[in-house]
Amino acid sequence: MKICLMSYRGNPYCGGQGVYLMYIARELVKLGHEVHAIVGPPYPFEMQGVTLHRIGNHNYFNVPDFVKPHKPFATFQPFNFYEFVASKLGIFPEIETFSFRAFLKLKELQKTHRFDIIHDNQCLGYGFLLIKNLGVPFVSTLHHPLSIDRTTWFEYPSDFSLRVKRVLYYPLIMQAFVSNRLDRIITVSHDSAKEINLAFGVPMEKQRVVYNGLDSSIFHPLTGVKKKRNQIIFVGNVEDRKKGVAYILKALTLTKHKVHLIVVDGGAPNRRFVPGWIDRFGLNDRIRFMGKVTNEELVRLYAESEIALSPSLYEGFGFPAAEAMACELPVIASTGGALPEVVGEHLKTAYIVPTRDPEAIAAGIDTLMDDPALRRRMGKAARARILTTFTWENATKEMVKVYQEAIDAHR
Repeated sequence: MKICLMSYRGNPYCGGQGVYLMYIARELVKLGHEVHAIVGPPYPFEMQGVTLHRIGNHNYFNVPDFVKPHKPFATFQPFNFYEFVASKLGIFPEIETFSFRAFLKLKELQKTHRFDIIHDNQCLGYGFLLIKNLGVPFVSTLHHPLSIDRTTWFEYPSDFSLRVKRVLYYPLIMQAFVSNRLDRIITVSHDSAKEINLAFGVPMEKQRVVYNGLDSSIFHPLTGVKKKRNQIIFVGNVEDRKKGVAYILKALTLTKHKVHLIVVDGGAPNRRFVPGWIDRFGLNDRIRFMGKVTNEELVRLYAESEIALSPSLYEGFGFPAAEAMACELPVIASTGGALPEVVGEHLKTAYIVPTRDPEAIAAGIDTLMDDPALRRRMGKAARARILTTFTWENATKEMVKVYQEAIDAHR
C-alpha cells in the first residue's frame, strides 16, 4: 500500500503522538509498504524508508521558542493569525489549523502521489472534511476522547476563569463531528472504544481496537543494577490531573514504609499544583524530580526502583505501566480506563487498586515492600505479558487489516 500518516506533533519526546507515529511508520516500512508522513512541530527524527512532509504552526500555548516564526511577519498570515487570536481567548487551535494545513499539503502531494489510505493520529480537525473530498479512504486513531481530560480538571478546585478556559480549550464538538464522518476510528483499548461511543456517539461497529505495542528491546530488565531500597517511581505529566498524582502524594503519608518517590515528568515547565501538594503533605525530602531523561536513563531508573505507580483516573492505554512491566518492575495500577486491559490480573501481573483511593495505593506499596519474592514473581509475569500481547509488529499487522477493510468499503 501507499500510506499517508498524519500527526500534528511528530517528535517522540513530545508525547504519545510521536511515539505512535514512529513505531507504526517503522513497522509499516518493514512490511513493505510505502510510507509518507505529514507532521507538525516538534518534528520527528528522520525515519528510514519514511518520506516526511513538514508543515508549521505557531504554538502560542507553549514557551516562545517551541515553534519559531519562519518569516518576520509570519504572525499575520491567516492560519498563524487565527492561532494567535484563538490562543489569547483560551482556545487551543493547533489541531484545527493542522487539519487545514494538512489538507493543503495533501492537495499538493496528489499531483505526484496517489495514496491508498490516509491515517490520522488523534487530530480530527475540521480540515479533514475537505480531505474526505479528495476521494481517499481515511481512518483516524483516537486514543481516548478529550472529554475525559476536561472532566478530570473539574474534579479539583479552580477559579471561574480557569474553568472557562478549560471549556474553551478542549475541541470536543469538532472532534465529535469529524470522528463520525471518517471511514473508521481505530482506538487502543476496548474501554476507549466504549468511551468514544459515549462521548462522541461513534458507533461501536465503526470502531476497531488495535492495542499499542511496546519496544521490549529498549524496555527490558538490566543485569548488575542494584535496587535502591524503598525507591518507587512514577512516570507521567504531574500537571495532568487524570494521572492521579494527588492520590500518590496522599498515599505516601499513609505507608508504614518510608518510601522515596522518583518522578519522571519530562521536565514539565509549569508545575503549578504539585509543589503546593508536596508542601502540604510534608514530602519535600522524599520526592525527587528527574525532569527529562533518555530512554536509557529511564530504563536504569526502572531497574533501580522496587515498585512503579500508575494510579491514573483514566488511561486510554497506559505506556508508563507497560514500560515498567517490560522492565520486570511490579506495577501498582488503578482500574482507570484501559489500565486493567494492559496490566492483567491482580497479584499475578500487577497490583490493582481502585481509582482515587490513596489508602489502597498505600496498602499496595506496603504489601509489595513486605514481600520481595512477590515483587520478583510479579515482575517476571508482567514482562511475559508484554512480550506476548503488546508488540508493535502485531499492532501494525492489525492496522493493515483495518486499512484494507476501509479501502474495500470505499470501492
